[in-house]
Amino acid sequence: MKRIHHLNCVRVVIPMNDDVIGHCLLIEENDQLVLIDTGVGIQDVENPDQRLGKDLIEAVGFQLDIELTAFHQIQKLGLNPAHVKHCIISHLDPDHTGGLADFPDAAVHCSTEELINFYSENPRYLQGHLTHHPEIIEYSASNKLWFGLEARRIHTGLETEILLIPLFGHTLGHCGVAIHWEGKWLLYVGDAYYLREELEDKYHPVSELTAARADDNEKRLESLEKLKELVREHPEIEVFGYHDREEFSKFTVGKGLVFCRP
Repeated sequence: MKRIHHLNCVRVVIPMNDDVIGHCLLIEENDQLVLIDTGVGIQDVENPDQRLGKDLIEAVGFQLDIELTAFHQIQKLGLNPAHVKHCIISHLDPDHTGGLADFPDAAVHCSTEELINFYSENPRYLQGHLTHHPEIIEYSASNKLWFGLEARRIHTGLETEILLIPLFGHTLGHCGVAIHWEGKWLLYVGDAYYLREELEDKYHPVSELTAARADDNEKRLESLEKLKELVREHPEIEVFGYHDREEFSKFTVGKGLVFCRP
């Protein structure tokens, strides 16, 4: 059995949107599970002031709900969270890493640049999200290309081919994740954009927020241009991000929350 489960593991309320999500992916291949980004975790919900801090909770607009955690959603799918042995992280912002501690035996996969940024005292990160000391597998620059973009092959032991695709800017090591699935490619772009409309409208109101949150806005805009070109030249690639509710709904409404193959 091979499946991709699409999980919403975050709820954020901000003035312009009262239903911001966190679109995580769970790849199920036989009895192996791989999680792509982790959303908010159990410890974040149970000890929010210690794990996240009141200032961050208020600034971001986190609405903490233990039922949204990847751990609980995996259980509801009838799967064993202990079978999550790999977590692939687009970048190490708290809304993507909070659930890592719920899978203490899982290796964490991310770019070398992101790991350097994480330990650079950049205040956007929460060091506590890695204090359970997971195995960290980092991926440095590669000569491999994927549809003209740099690609770094991720080693999980699955038959499914998975690649890190550098889309720097939101953070200095931010990456998308490309998945070869049923003869086609999926590209999860993380926070390279917040809403798909940013690819068509550079003046979209959310662009002010994405620019403000970027470690390097010039590189962020370069990554957006790469995505625009990819979408234009390769419409067969399914591209989607972390926070866009409409994109998430395409995978979940009427589909039992999965892409699946018997």
